[in-house]
Amino acid sequence: MTDPESADIPSGTGSVSPSASRTEGQDEGQSQEQEQGEGRPEARADAGQSPAQSADDRPEARLERAVRAAEQALIEFEIAVETFRVEVDNFSRLHHQKLGPMYSRLDELDAQIAEARAALTGDPEDIFKAHEARARVMPMPGVEELFHGWMDSDGLFPEAVAMLTDQPVRPPQRVRPSEEARKLFRELVRKAHPDLAQDDNERKRRDEFIARVNTAYARGDEALLRELAAEWAAGPAPEEWKPSRSEELYARLEWLSQRKEMLTLVARDLEESAIGAMLKMAPEDPDRLLEEIAEQLLTQVGEREHELATLIAQAP
Repeated sequence: MTDPESADIPSGTGSVSPSASRTEGQDEGQSQEQEQGEGRPEARADAGQSPAQSADDRPEARLERAVRAAEQALIEFEIAVETFRVEVDNFSRLHHQKLGPMYSRLDELDAQIAEARAALTGDPEDIFKAHEARARVMPMPGVEELFHGWMDSDGLFPEAVAMLTDQPVRPPQRVRPSEEARKLFRELVRKAHPDLAQDDNERKRRDEFIARVNTAYARGDEALLRELAAEWAAGPAPEEWKPSRSEELYARLEWLSQRKEMLTLVARDLEESAIGAMLKMAPEDPDRLLEEIAEQLLTQVGEREHELATLIAQAP
């Protein structure tokens, strides 16, 4: 509306000029049209998305968010399971390498003690126990011995696999890889996890890459993990997420649920294993646990040696 005080009014008359009158009428018409237009559904449709269309998109948007959240949760769970699996495997190997000779020494001392006691008493039961103890020291050849350390009942040793695949033969230095190695491993898995692939070719590429990442992490090889991080950063960028149909999203959620159930069983088996139970005793420093077990075994060896020396001294 034109301001009456600023309108062009000729002196000596009370009439408004024609131009001002036309302007005022046009402004009033436009104002009325705007007010009427704001109440029409067409105006609301022009301003944004229609209510029907918004209602149609909302379920798929929620499903998409649910799928993404489930994917990230599964990846974090798989990282935790794989991290624990590596610690269990490394602890088992280092336990065998470092403590195996001590266990063998204890078995030998037990056999000698039983034989010395049988020689002193001449008791048939003591003689039988001595034979049993000696048999434990000299067991039947196992798969590992038959294949000269290349494999056991569980299959090829990692060192044997490494030699057959032209990879460096490097036993782990520690049960738990360094903090930097764990950080690099987690970042790589979050970026390159196969479950983030949107087609078979991309999944195959990610599967092969993650296998290399797992191998490097099991060795605690920080340098190789950094090289893999640079390689992934320089590779093809992951495809952007594309909205899927509701049926496909539901199927995706179902697959993620089944995958989580499978990983739950794997985690339970690891935790209930003998090595897993031992790791629970020292979750903060499993390497220290190996040292404590070694100290206990050394004490037992000393006790057995003292007992054997006492029996030998009693011999006629």
